[in-house]
Amino acid sequence: MQTRLTAACGRLGAFMVLVACAVAAAVPRAAHAGTLEIQAVTKDVWALVGPMTQRDPENLGNNATFGVVVTGTGVVLIDPGGSWQGAAMIDAAIDTITDQPVTHVINTGGQDHRWLGNGYWQAQGATVIASEAAVADHKDRGSMQMTALAQLIGDGLDGTEPAYADVTFDTGHSLDVGGFTFEIMHRGQAHTPGDSFVWLSARDVMFTGDIVYVERILGVGSQSNTRSWIGVFEQMAAHGPAHVVPGHGPATTLEQARRDTYDYLVNLRSRIGALIDAGGDILQAPKVDQGAFSYLAQFDSLAGRNAQTTYEQMEWE
Repeated sequence: MQTRLTAACGRLGAFMVLVACAVAAAVPRAAHAGTLEIQAVTKDVWALVGPMTQRDPENLGNNATFGVVVTGTGVVLIDPGGSWQGAAMIDAAIDTITDQPVTHVINTGGQDHRWLGNGYWQAQGATVIASEAAVADHKDRGSMQMTALAQLIGDGLDGTEPAYADVTFDTGHSLDVGGFTFEIMHRGQAHTPGDSFVWLSARDVMFTGDIVYVERILGVGSQSNTRSWIGVFEQMAAHGPAHVVPGHGPATTLEQARRDTYDYLVNLRSRIGALIDAGGDILQAPKVDQGAFSYLAQFDSLAGRNAQTTYEQMEWE
């Protein structure tokens, strides 16, 4: 990894060498590599599974799952990490898998861990790809995300600056790398406005970003749309993947992805819809029955908020 970084720094302009490379050299990359669990998914494909807890100085914003595909000419990384140092953590984990350089990084959405590590990989010569809607979201919410991360990860944010995709697309983009074809598809707003899923048919693997959460309750925020999220999930699921690498949680089956994400969203909207039809108000929303999903991590902290946000959205549908 250090050889790859040094070579990349040599290709940068003088200013970037002084700034980007000096920061990179100061980052203890290997120190945090153990924060990510390296999970073999199938041939040539790995998931780097971060913790399901909040962002903190140990995980450096990488409280999410990232995809790694080793091709014949380099690594394609699904999501770059939540900070410059978080990206370096991912790099250290990749070094335990392969000596191949990361040549392409796909941003699957608008959350911080889906794009704020972009600058690290661009400094090494990687090409970053994202939907136009995702880039618009990055620009809209980037300042807010940086402010929040400064509070959550402290000095772990050092070196991080918003950096946007080199290649953008409207609804779809096909990437051919080292004998593999990655079909990147944006089919509407889900957890964030620009969410995309990535279909690797040669390995029967779907990378979903935050369209899918497993073993952890999903989050519905003001940037989310629960109605179209269900439709986006259905379009992803129509490919029938044997392996699903979610945005949060370990790689899994489509069946579990459906149970932990799709069924949760359908139940939530059904319960909130019934509450609205009965004349109930938003203060009653957290009391709707979500008990069938209490097995999911972070249920107690997020279920009530999800219900209130969904009420706000459905009230105007």
